[in-house]
Amino acid sequence: MSYGFDYDLVIIGAGVGGHGAALHAVSCGLKTAIIEAGDMGGTCVNRGCIPSKALLAASGRVRELRDAHHLKSLGIQVDHVTFDRQAIADHAGNLVSKIQGDLTNSLKRLGVDIIRGWGKIAGTQKVTITNDGTERTVTAKDIILSPGSVPFVPPGIEVDGKTVFTSDQGVKLESLPEWVAIIGSGYIGLEFSDVYSALGCEITMIEALDQLMPGFDRDIAKLAERVLITPRDIETKVGIYAKRIIPGSPVVIELADFKTKADVDVIEVDACLVATGRIPATKNLGLETLGIELDRRNFIPVDDRMAVLSGGEVVPHVWAIGDANGKMMLAHAASAQGIVAVDNIMGKTRVIDYRSIPAAAFTHPEVSYVGLTEVAAKELAAAEGFEIATSKSYFKGNSKALAENESDGMAKVVYRKDTGEVLGVHIFGMHAADLIHEASAAIANRQKVQDLAHLVHAHPTLSEVLDEAYKRALV
Repeated sequence: MSYGFDYDLVIIGAGVGGHGAALHAVSCGLKTAIIEAGDMGGTCVNRGCIPSKALLAASGRVRELRDAHHLKSLGIQVDHVTFDRQAIADHAGNLVSKIQGDLTNSLKRLGVDIIRGWGKIAGTQKVTITNDGTERTVTAKDIILSPGSVPFVPPGIEVDGKTVFTSDQGVKLESLPEWVAIIGSGYIGLEFSDVYSALGCEITMIEALDQLMPGFDRDIAKLAERVLITPRDIETKVGIYAKRIIPGSPVVIELADFKTKADVDVIEVDACLVATGRIPATKNLGLETLGIELDRRNFIPVDDRMAVLSGGEVVPHVWAIGDANGKMMLAHAASAQGIVAVDNIMGKTRVIDYRSIPAAAFTHPEVSYVGLTEVAAKELAAAEGFEIATSKSYFKGNSKALAENESDGMAKVVYRKDTGEVLGVHIFGMHAADLIHEASAAIANRQKVQDLAHLVHAHPTLSEVLDEAYKRALV
């Protein structure tokens, strides 16, 4: 198909997004190459979702087996639970190697050319790859940029990778500091607080905004705080930011009031995890050769088809997916965007429905959500002239949760009063990350609570928590 070009499609970045795009491109008959300078699999496989889930699985078991009160309620007694930090770290490392290998092999098997080195745009439909001082240029009918993101380290914070580190180093679990400060209470901070507290570390969580878990629905965040933070060895400081962090033994953290910037305190801890979000890795991509300018937050501007924009106009044959376009910084969103980009390259007009893409934090118990929070739904309602309503149901009323003695949790449905259309669903509780997909499908199909309330769920299952929330919306 590639008339006069080396490839139909060249993808820069072999993370989850680039991988998803490559697989779909091959299935569409495109001759495809993927360029990667770092680890195949990108952040998710190597430093993000995959190793962190392995750590959460192991530390979660430790938490469970050490919860004598819970086990006793089920008639079980376990004595002296011990663990091996290195073996837990190895479990995560081995999983990374396996999934990285599977991902690479799937590309090779399908005939995708894997080119190692730094890829950048060198002009219209041209890409250069630099590796160990050598440079080569390939041509492609279309180019997809999928460079991903890196952890954001605020000014004043010095990272040494040992005593002060980001999630990139944290997933290696090279040590278990007695007292660890976690900067940020988003999903990365929450998941690490779950791992560290289960393995016996004391934690101080520092959140600059005026409430913990700022990105989550408020009702869910309040309940999650009561279960995931308050009963654990976690001290919290809210409305406070780390003005300066100096690595060493001990790590010195200068704290200040986020609003007034006045100095508040200096604390000394054994280690500090900086979990203050991520920023796009959009430097040195050769964008200027095509006159492409990043937006004010350094994301690559794209339209709903994933075509790159310059001054609001589409740049022909250049597409950008994943964290680098800033639309939704989730691995599965990147993958979905890759498929949408390829479909549009093939001339099938397709856009992405962000409202139906779910997200989860894999704490114990889990937090998940899809669609709008109540606050965001109210803003939309005010703008478009309709009213919203919410309904809630609780794990305490669910037979399966009671059988497991795991009854902390709730589901919350946000919907339109007039039409009943579901706008958002938020779940905190056992297996919330799996339960959310029923709601995701409902939002994707713009379903109404009136119809969802009549679906039949297996009994006794946790899925009945959602069933109950839909039914309560009718009352």
